[in-house]
This record gives sequence, structure tokens and C-alpha cells, in this order.
Amino acid sequence: MPMTIETIGLVAGALVTAFLVALITTPIVKSLAQKWGAVDVPKDNRRMHDHPIPRMGGLAIFLGFLFSVIVFIRFIQPDGMTRPLQGMLLGAVIIVILGIFDDIYALPAMPKLLVQIAAAGIAVWSGNVIEVISNPNIFSSNPYWELGWLSVPFTVIWIVAVTNAVNLIDGLDGLACGVSTISSMTMLVIALAVAEPNVAVLMACLAGGCIGFLPYNMNPAKIFMGDTGSTFLGYVLGVVSIQGLFKYYAVISFVVPFLMLGLPIFDTCFAFIRRVAHGQSPMHADRSHVHHRLIDMGLSQKQAVAVLYVISAILGLSAVVLTTAGSLRAMLLLFALCVTGAIAARIFLHGSGEQGQEHAGDPSGTVEREEDDAK
Repeated sequence: MPMTIETIGLVAGALVTAFLVALITTPIVKSLAQKWGAVDVPKDNRRMHDHPIPRMGGLAIFLGFLFSVIVFIRFIQPDGMTRPLQGMLLGAVIIVILGIFDDIYALPAMPKLLVQIAAAGIAVWSGNVIEVISNPNIFSSNPYWELGWLSVPFTVIWIVAVTNAVNLIDGLDGLACGVSTISSMTMLVIALAVAEPNVAVLMACLAGGCIGFLPYNMNPAKIFMGDTGSTFLGYVLGVVSIQGLFKYYAVISFVVPFLMLGLPIFDTCFAFIRRVAHGQSPMHADRSHVHHRLIDMGLSQKQAVAVLYVISAILGLSAVVLTTAGSLRAMLLLFALCVTGAIAARIFLHGSGEQGQEHAGDPSGTVEREEDDAK
């Protein structure tokens, strides 16, 4: 289906529908969370709230997303849902069920990781596979790499990594939900630009669900999304990015997914690098995530979240420019981003060991327990 006014109307309708469903169902989910015991009690200094707050709010985002997909996907898929989409939705259901149990019972890290791998495997088995990636070596005569047998493990690792990257950044009120909104809107714009209506509608459904939940999740939060929401958002973004971005062979497309999901990926990667560099286990919980460092600099929760929103928006805009601009401008922008990223990494790593040890623990605004860091 070409990009027409009708397509844009479908995208707008999907976004509004998911928004309304999430907005209406969040108070219901909040009552269910309280009834089922999915409540985050500030029993240690790792939490930044001072009273019990229900979690599991991601269920409302999922309901908004799922309802909107069911209603609108038939307009762009006249014969019904494709097998890759069916696989993604089945995996998403598994991830949400896992998140609900985790929010209620605080499951250990390893069983959760195994279930996430299984959910990613379902998506891969259904056809969501990264078969080729563009060659980042612009001087090579081969414009892209065929992964061959590595495509399956590479894709599973990508999906699980993005799932947990979004989960780990869920440390302040409204942070993970807002960053996921920006990432999904970025992919929506790119999908419209490259004539991918399926991806555009899916991302509209996801963004609408997030926007509908945000009023309840902004500081001071009335409900947290919990693992139910953060892992679901990461899973969907990881799977949809495969069809929406990785399948293009242009050299510049190699970095687009990493820009679109730049903030959670950057924070997760440097969390592991930081811990290994200071002789700690990569699974050791600390208080040196990027949002913690902003709080330690004296920013309030709202200010820290606003800063990270701006960073995510800049990265998203950069991804759009790299996709739509001419090659020369795209390469200049990519070079500037690499230089900026190197400087930021140097600043980010400097002194993080002392700060991480000084502030042992993790004052999460949601449910980031040590098991979450272990993922």
C-alpha cells in the first residue's frame, strides 16, 4: 500500500484508539494490581518514592496496543495477520504474562531470561529474522553482510538485548514509557518515509498505548508500568525494528536501529563495561545508570527525565535524517554523532567506579531490582 492520505489516516486512527484504550483501562489495571499484590513497597533506599505504589501498569499499554492492532491491521493486511506478526503477538503475550508474575512474585533473573529467549525464539521461528545487515565499512566493495546460520542467534540476542535495555532504564517516573514513545514515533516516521505501512501502524499502536499511560506514570506516579510494561515495550520495539529497519541494505541503515534505541542501549552497554572495568560482576547492581547520575548532579526527577527525553529526541531525529537525507549529509551527521558519543562516553565513565561504590543499591522509581540488572 503506497503512502497515501488513507494510510496516514489509519496510522492516526490506530494511535488514537490505543491511546483511549490505555487511558481508560489504566485505572482498572491499578485496582487489579492492588488486589493481586503487585505493589512496589519502598522498603530500602533503592526506591525514590516514599509510599506503596501499584505496578503492573504495562498491562494497560498492552491492552491498548493489542486492541488497536486487531482493529486496524486488517486494513493494511486484507488477508489477515501475517505469520511474522502472529509470532510477534504470541511472543508479546508470553512476555506480558511473565511480567505480571514478576510484578506480583518477584521472580529470579534466570527463569525470566529463559522465557525471554523462548519468546524471542517464537518471533524468529515466525519469520522475524535479521538475514543481512549493511556493512559499516564504507570502503568495502560488499555493501552488506549475509549472516547465514548466524541470523537466528543474532536475532534472538538483538530481541532479548532490546527487551532488557528498556527494562533497565525504567528507573524514574515516566522515563521508560516516554523514551519508548519517542523511539516508536521515530520508527513510525521512518516507516512512513520508506513506505512501510505495516510498521507504521504497529508503531502507532505502541506509541498510542504509551501516551495513554503516561498521565498516570509521570512524576509523581500513580502507577508504575513494572516489568509487565518495560519488557513488553522492549520486546515489541526489538521485533518490529527487524522488519522496519534491518532489512534495508543501505550502508547508513546499520546505525539507525542503534540511534532509535540509543539511550537504553547506551546505558545498558556502559553498565556492563563500567562494572567489568572496576572488577565487578556485570550482574552487580549499582547506582551509576545515566538517570542516577543526573539525580546525583542535583536534578529533580522531572528535570532528569526531561533531559533524557531531549537526548532521545535528538537521537531519534538523527535516525530520521540518516534515513531520509542525502548520503553526504548523512555521513557528516554520523561522524559528528560518533565524536559526540566518544566524548560523552569518556565523561560517563570517568569516576563512575567511585560513585557506583559510594551509592550501593538502586533507587528505582519502578521495579528495578538486582535481578533486573542481572538480565
